[in-house]
Amino acid sequence: MSKLPQYLGLDKLAKAWEIISFNGGLRNSFFKLYRFDDLKIGKLVGTDKYGNKYYENNYYFYGRNRWVEYAPHIHMNYDGSQIPAEWFGWMHYKTDRIPTEDPHRPQYKWMSDHSENLSGTPDQYAAYSTVKPKIEAWQPPKK
Repeated sequence: MSKLPQYLGLDKLAKAWEIISFNGGLRNSFFKLYRFDDLKIGKLVGTDKYGNKYYENNYYFYGRNRWVEYAPHIHMNYDGSQIPAEWFGWMHYKTDRIPTEDPHRPQYKWMSDHSENLSGTPDQYAAYSTVKPKIEAWQPPKK
């Protein structure tokens, strides 16, 4: 087999075209690049109930071969706390079992549903206190 296409870089163009077509064409590829700063190809492993899609491709380095594409309704406000606990374990290589195919995963009615961390948003938890503060702000004297 001739190495001429490799020397001319045509294999790189073929790989770029494969990535663009996997991501839905030029327009969708630019949108994904804008949202996630990365374009990858991989096998869709699963989707959680919040609409996040999880991919894997062992062509990439270990530690970079699993990734999540957050649901479109989140747009640019995605955060690592939006990944449910079962998928968090898979994403961080604690287990190789996909959560939907793991028969040993406990499901009890007392377990609460996943919620994201809302710190730094208008919906964050703020404790209400009736105790007078020990330190008060300095008020300049009135003239």
